[in-house]
Amino acid sequence: MRVEEGRIPFRGHETWYRSVGDGTGVPLLCLHGGPGSTHLGLTSLEQLGDERRVVLYDQLGSGNSSKPSDPSLWTVELFLAELANLRDALGLEQVHLLGHSWGGMLAQEYALTQPRGLVCLVLSSSLSSAARWREESLRLRAALPSEIREPLDAHEAAGTTDDPEYERAILGFLHRHLCRLDPWPPLVEEALRSTNLEVYNTMWGPSETHPTGVLAGWDVTARLGEIHVPALVLCGRHDEATPLQAATMAQALPDAELVIFEESAHMAPVEETERYLATVRAFLMCIDSRQADL
Repeated sequence: MRVEEGRIPFRGHETWYRSVGDGTGVPLLCLHGGPGSTHLGLTSLEQLGDERRVVLYDQLGSGNSSKPSDPSLWTVELFLAELANLRDALGLEQVHLLGHSWGGMLAQEYALTQPRGLVCLVLSSSLSSAARWREESLRLRAALPSEIREPLDAHEAAGTTDDPEYERAILGFLHRHLCRLDPWPPLVEEALRSTNLEVYNTMWGPSETHPTGVLAGWDVTARLGEIHVPALVLCGRHDEATPLQAATMAQALPDAELVIFEESAHMAPVEETERYLATVRAFLMCIDSRQADL
């Protein structure tokens, strides 16, 4: 398959991208999570390049893209503008848009701008309300063993989330609700290690479960009825982006299908790769077929 990597100028910086495949299907553009993480968790989607172009990129501040240090940069508007700039630069006149976690939040925000050429959405382990995320996170935490739950609560209350005890406790949570593979694949380890904490803490906050940053009051649930492209909503049974949150999105979207991966947490593209790819492939091919019939 054809592979292309490059950098696209954006507001005095550069966005790194990787494009795989050149099939006849509508291209798939992938938005990674974080905020501040990288494309690494979505690399399995390159396997769909035999039937369509698959484009992954590192958002500004992340991975191989420019990493300016300025907390005032990190806004939803910036990442929407970067996404539009990348589409224009790569000539993606029509596009399927897949967003994982924060990338799904960005995908919803982008779809609400009613962009031309957006064919469908795949919202993978995402959310439509930061408040609902917090409610569900508290429910998941209440079920944790005391040796994990109590250090989380104590250090978050004290503002000492950089304490090694807190870091060990959050790993206990993440092994249950981020990725359940044991041991974690190197790809998952690297994705966590390479997260830009300035971006993450500014946008979300230092706690995985309590959003306190720019996105703390974020909620688009009531507006999802404005999105009229078909949507596939995905999550893991043990996901920190819980099945309740996924069902909330699927019910609010006018044309949506919900699929839950029974053996996964937040990283279904890694935890159940074959089923994940088969599910996304079948959905995209169905939408392509619909497009061809128009």
